[in-house]
Amino acid sequence: MDKDLIYFFIGIKGSGMSALALILHQMGYQVAGSDVADYFFTQKGLDEAGIDIVSFDPDHIQPGMVAIAGNAYKDDHPQIERAKVLGLEVTRYHYFLGNLIKDFTSVAITGSHGKTSTTGLMAHVMSGMANTNYLIGDGTGYGQAGADFFVLEADEYRHHFLAYHPNYAIFTNIDFDHPDFYKDIDQVYAANLNFAKQVKDKVIAFGGDERLRSFRDEGIDVWYYGLEADNEIQARNIIRDVHGSHFDVYIQGEKYGHFDIPSFGKHSVLNALAVIGFCYLEGFSADQVAQELVSFAGVKRRFSEKEIAGTVLIDDYAHHPSEIIATIDAARQKYPDKQLVAVFQPHTYSRTLALLDEFSQALDLADAVFLCDIFASARESDTHIVSIQDLANRVTKPVQVLDGQDFQDLLAYQGQVVLFMGAGDVMKYGNAYADQLTDA
Repeated sequence: MDKDLIYFFIGIKGSGMSALALILHQMGYQVAGSDVADYFFTQKGLDEAGIDIVSFDPDHIQPGMVAIAGNAYKDDHPQIERAKVLGLEVTRYHYFLGNLIKDFTSVAITGSHGKTSTTGLMAHVMSGMANTNYLIGDGTGYGQAGADFFVLEADEYRHHFLAYHPNYAIFTNIDFDHPDFYKDIDQVYAANLNFAKQVKDKVIAFGGDERLRSFRDEGIDVWYYGLEADNEIQARNIIRDVHGSHFDVYIQGEKYGHFDIPSFGKHSVLNALAVIGFCYLEGFSADQVAQELVSFAGVKRRFSEKEIAGTVLIDDYAHHPSEIIATIDAARQKYPDKQLVAVFQPHTYSRTLALLDEFSQALDLADAVFLCDIFASARESDTHIVSIQDLANRVTKPVQVLDGQDFQDLLAYQGQVVLFMGAGDVMKYGNAYADQLTDA
């Protein structure tokens, strides 16, 4: 890489793009980018770093730049076309990142769900023990020129993770998702298997997933983590309480150490196991790892809590049935004596249609359910095949479709726990509800 060049990010406010831009800036490279004028939470770090964000006007593309295009933009984007006319290097986010990590001991975290939380945990633990760069899917990025390790979130959507050849990879699960790209679970599995074959040193995978279990039959060098004795990395003597989770870890049958985590839900224990396994393989002591785990505060939009007028509001990115189950499980652990109210906004029509029954079964784990209209992704249009009422009709718990921001019925649950879940703009409902609680 050349420090005389300007690395220009087309679509810099994207979660991965903003994180990668911050990493390059902190490593000492010149960075700029373009995007729409609307404010996104991902630009906070960019603004604080003084990184210029301009419009999509093609005249902003100049000689002396490398154009890094966000995956949301096609090759006919005016700035991409301008860069090609000027003869500039043009690359995509995932290809650029794949080349960048070659200079480090890298660990990529992937999975249909859980990858952001696990990446955030890995980044936190490793940063406390070694010089570590990291890129998390919540828009967080950190870089330093002399780092030894690189932690990154690897997305399976449109095979983007196949651009990476990391030293290690963690697979949290394989579930059917992204039905606008993958036809069925077999295609999702095939993509994950191909990625596993690109890992240089070792794969660390959740042993409770039958598809991941078949990796060893495919010749993959893999260690499994889980709660059962047939895992190389096993949690035993687990205690889950209102303060978090506490457990011993055995690696290949030998006790490695005792660990306490201030997070909730069975999935949090499993995420920690994956991180602990990697740290063991890289030679870190259990005491070092335990010291870092206990101070992890979480990542953006993953079980983010605040209390207003005696009501606990939790904001979570959960947009897949398995993620909803995990979020409700965590809330039950931390707040065993309160009612749990789910406010859910489905993300994309294709996912809602493909997983309609699974969504209803997951939401039925709450005590009451409020639904927001389906969030329409930019990558698809409403075919009117599925609506939010279709989901409401399948939920058996008390359910209501929110009409705009009329929260009169939701206010009846003041003093309980309200979970705002979704990958779209469900936060606006949470903010409006918080305002009404304050005024109540």
